[in-house]
Amino acid sequence: MTGAAGSRTQEKDAGSGALRRTVPPARRFLARRKGVLARLALWSVAEAGQAFVVGHGVARAVDQGFLAGDTRRGLGWLAVAAVAVLLGAPVMRGVFAELAGLTEPLRDGLVRHAVDRSLAGALARPGGTDRAAVSRLTNQVEIARDSFAGLVLTLRSFVFTAAGALLGLLSLHPDLLVVVLPPLLAGLALFLATLRPMAAAQRRALAADEALGDHATRARAALRDLTACGTGPETARRGAELVADAAASARVLARWAAVRTAALGVAGHLPVLMLLVTVPWLRGRGVTAGALLGAFTYLAQSLLPAVHTLMTALGAAGSRLLVVVDRITGPAPAAPAPPAGGPPAAGAVPPADRGTSAAPVADRGSPSAAEEVPRSVRTARSGPPTARRPGAAVEFRAVTLSYGVRAEPVLDSLDLCVAPGEHIAVVGPSGIGKSTLTRLVAGMLAPSSGEVRVAGRPVAGRTAAELGALRTLVPQEAYVFAGTVGENLTYLRPDACRADIDATVRDLALRPLVERLGGLDAPLRPDELSQGERQLVALARAHLSAAPLLLLDEATCHLDPASEARAEEALARRPGTLLVVAHRLSSAVRADRVLVLDGVRTVCGTHQEVLARSSLYRDLTGHWNGGRHREP
Repeated sequence: MTGAAGSRTQEKDAGSGALRRTVPPARRFLARRKGVLARLALWSVAEAGQAFVVGHGVARAVDQGFLAGDTRRGLGWLAVAAVAVLLGAPVMRGVFAELAGLTEPLRDGLVRHAVDRSLAGALARPGGTDRAAVSRLTNQVEIARDSFAGLVLTLRSFVFTAAGALLGLLSLHPDLLVVVLPPLLAGLALFLATLRPMAAAQRRALAADEALGDHATRARAALRDLTACGTGPETARRGAELVADAAASARVLARWAAVRTAALGVAGHLPVLMLLVTVPWLRGRGVTAGALLGAFTYLAQSLLPAVHTLMTALGAAGSRLLVVVDRITGPAPAAPAPPAGGPPAAGAVPPADRGTSAAPVADRGSPSAAEEVPRSVRTARSGPPTARRPGAAVEFRAVTLSYGVRAEPVLDSLDLCVAPGEHIAVVGPSGIGKSTLTRLVAGMLAPSSGEVRVAGRPVAGRTAAELGALRTLVPQEAYVFAGTVGENLTYLRPDACRADIDATVRDLALRPLVERLGGLDAPLRPDELSQGERQLVALARAHLSAAPLLLLDEATCHLDPASEARAEEALARRPGTLLVVAHRLSSAVRADRVLVLDGVRTVCGTHQEVLARSSLYRDLTGHWNGGRHREP
């Protein structure tokens, strides 16, 4: 009982907070559009006049026409009422024309706010994944737009239609208001009392639905890890709890919907019943038959449909609008805890910077890549620690990285030291953590424990600009943009002189490609290049950059062996350190040292040393030497 009371209190506080946060910007939004509101009010006044004329015309047609024996006059008043009904079409057309001046700016503003919030969150929490961002930009923004449009139409129609109908009742006989108003006001009061708890229940239902969807997404992405680690039952229990929470939220919504249905019955149907019951009393008070028929017309044609629409739209669209707008513009919700064995809720992926020579791509060592998940539990535990050297270009100090609380680590207590100017190659089975290692060095992932240092300083805490000046990462999918050939080559070093550019073109044998494209100043269309030519452009860009550390993550996979060898040799001659995730074993033979990740232990040394110490490397070398090439 205490937990349920606490939950209701939290929901109430959340609803009050959402209302307090939403009302001030809503007032400012409407205050900037006074012209649109004024024109909308003019069209609404015409609608109120239409409602007044319809009921009044029916009453006069009966009293002054048919009951008085003047059929022509009765038909004339009915014609007036019919014309008033027909004039409703142009009135509604004018209303909808003005409505766009409110709904479209609201949608545009919410989209801008959602984008700004997502970008700000990405900068504040590098590597965090905002899974609700797409929902806010698409589904929730459209919900807010449609709900706002329905709310404006409904409130406007109710206020002016009710005003016209009530004035009509008053003009027919004041006692009609005595009968109609009490049940109408009682139903409206009961309905208004449900708004706040209904909004809180709607918010809880939406949050429960998002939590359940997020859990399902995470669990699906980590199915193999969950099976391998034996954490499936715990994840299933968490899923059952989320399902139960969603069901409880639905039951709360259903209870408040029942109360709202009762309010609709009181306000929407009881006035008609009261009018029927009190006909003898009204007749005794001097209410004519025409006035009674006019009153029924006002109720059935104008007032009660307006009340029904108000309660339906304000109850559904109003609560949805409040909840959705608050979720888009309000404070960001706390990130949910990841399921056991699943990927983390937030990693450490900084925004893309000029030190990465490609558009963001999926890390091949991350469980986000489907083909990597089965092997992500094959941890790469380090062998004997490598002696730390002062002034190392890259240094791993007992680095461990896991994609989940209970998942087996991809890298486990890895110690590694790469000297300045050294050329090192990383080999191992697909999904063993090679790409993860390069992303750790590049600062695009943060280790679960331990420390990664570049140029003698920790990677953690450095800005994107600082990291961009230290390293250049060339991923497998090379980025080429629409510009000139020269602009693509000098993207990481815009101030490069022509002599340096020519040297890069010569060292990587790019002259035939540059000439085919029309020279350095010729425009380049990315779709004109093959995958291998794109990689050559990205490698030339890295060769020309000023960064002292180059990271090649299978950046030559689309090149033939001769082109790959020429590119790697050119990059190795360049001043600085070269770390290559090898696509072919020949890359390892060319390196000063080889780092083998085999899922059991890490072996690092020269080609001959690793042959003696690593059975996996001997196996790979044997296949390669025997002509049965296997990609490491």
